[in-house]
Amino acid sequence: MTVDVTRGGLLVTLAIVGVIVYELRTVLDFVGIELPLIPYMAGVFILAGLAVWFVTLKGGWRTEPDGDEPA
Repeated sequence: MTVDVTRGGLLVTLAIVGVIVYELRTVLDFVGIELPLIPYMAGVFILAGLAVWFVTLKGGWRTEPDGDEPA
């Protein structure tokens, strides 16, 4: 099984997940539950490392677009 993922797509996904996690922390802080920032930052970096490892393990990055064959 190969994973057809581009680096840009993975980076955008990780950025979105990081923002969602940070906003969740902000909402919990507003409610009154104070959580430290460092574990969330570490979690996002660990998630990024696992995602890169998984893509590399399952076939690597897609480097060429699937387009028309040259005539």
